[in-house]
Amino acid sequence: MKPKLLLHLEGVAILAASCILYQHIHGSWLWFAVLFLAPDISLFLFPLNKKIATAAYNFVHTYTTPILLSVALWLLGQTSYLWIALIWTAHIGMDRMFGYGLKYETAFKDTHLGRV
Repeated sequence: MKPKLLLHLEGVAILAASCILYQHIHGSWLWFAVLFLAPDISLFLFPLNKKIATAAYNFVHTYTTPILLSVALWLLGQTSYLWIALIWTAHIGMDRMFGYGLKYETAFKDTHLGRV
């Protein structure tokens, strides 16, 4: 199987797992709908400053950030807020499923998954 296809399938798996866990913790699907595209707010920075926009986009579109948030919430005993991280990982999974990856500064369409 080609690596790019595996990365797309990985996105499907993360999206599905995030939604299943979200349902398991009885997350509000209204909040899910409202916040699902929130990480894409970083896209509005691209016309202003490509370097800052790329850094912001990559920060909110890497699995590391919501995973670290989850660990912090767990350690602080604030597990009732884990739903935020699940919405976040679901969004990233959807992006990967559609082939959107982390951005390079060269051009908006240049991603770690190839050119979109």
